[in-house]
Amino acid sequence: MEIMLSALAQFQLSQLIMIVVGIVLIWLAISKKYEPALLLPIGFGTILTNIPMSAAIGEHGPLTVLFKAGIDTELFPLLIFIAIGAMIDFTPLLKNPFMLLFGAAAQFGIFVTIVVAAAWGFDIKEAASIGIIGAADGPTSIYVANRFAPNLLGPISVAAYSYMALVPIIQPPVIKALTTSKERKIRMDYHSGDVSQTVKILFPIAITIVAGIFVPASLALIGFLMFGNLLRECKVLDSLSKSAQNELGNIVTILLGITIASKMQGEYFLRPQTLFILVLGLVAFIFDTAGGVLFAKLLNLLRKDKVNPMIGACGISAFPMSARVIHQMGQKEDPFNFLLMPAVSVNVSGQISSVIAGGIILSLLA
Repeated sequence: MEIMLSALAQFQLSQLIMIVVGIVLIWLAISKKYEPALLLPIGFGTILTNIPMSAAIGEHGPLTVLFKAGIDTELFPLLIFIAIGAMIDFTPLLKNPFMLLFGAAAQFGIFVTIVVAAAWGFDIKEAASIGIIGAADGPTSIYVANRFAPNLLGPISVAAYSYMALVPIIQPPVIKALTTSKERKIRMDYHSGDVSQTVKILFPIAITIVAGIFVPASLALIGFLMFGNLLRECKVLDSLSKSAQNELGNIVTILLGITIASKMQGEYFLRPQTLFILVLGLVAFIFDTAGGVLFAKLLNLLRKDKVNPMIGACGISAFPMSARVIHQMGQKEDPFNFLLMPAVSVNVSGQISSVIAGGIILSLLA
């Protein structure tokens, strides 16, 4: 009874607010299905973290131990990349490598946001950690933030995963503002046929070598992603590929989410910085989308065969949600316009480009 009364007496307003925040995250995960695999464990972990005298945090608390073992060492984000790589089929991109350009263009928002965040008063490493939210890639955001701004890891993680879930709300208004109805009706051919097994196997190896030579700081990120894809494509390790996609991905996602919540303590989270980060994260997503669309429009000035500029928005790494959004927008303009496969091609290129963008930032600021 004495311990219970002591805990109640130590409750602070910031802790009560954060418990409410945790409950809201759980509600969004269950009711709205916004990135439930991450927001639910983050929400529950936030409740664990903000109860006074919680045994879940502190020097020997399990969340602290997990954080030191999985986030400080950067192990959890890298293991997630193995799972993501095993899930991705790069065949649509290999049929049309030209789509890699859109993935690069759609990282524009990252660098715009870094400049804005630095102008807003964040130091350059904090600004870079905030800008990488625009990669629309949760593990990359966590990896970079933990390296450069661990004090901002909580709000950056929440912003990254929340905006990924809100892609169907964020992207359409930006795309419509930058395109005409005629442009949104442009139809695109998709190259039929298959890609040889040899090419599928060589692709992750080649990307790892090229990225490692030109952006060595990206090698851990891109290497683990491509290793997962090699497990998928080699066809001699199907059981390992399925384990990476399912058991490994699920277990590490749970641990990653609930561990990040150890940085969701009220005194760290409830600051003006958090609001600024949420605003800047939205800026990053908007400029990423705009960068991809405007790049597509620029190419159309130079190309005889026009591309539907909406697919440029898929260059962000919110795979495959962004591709579905673009396909649905195309269907609304023209029910016989099938943009799914071109959009998927750009979307998987965005996965590669976002990781390389994270590596470039690590190289520049290391």
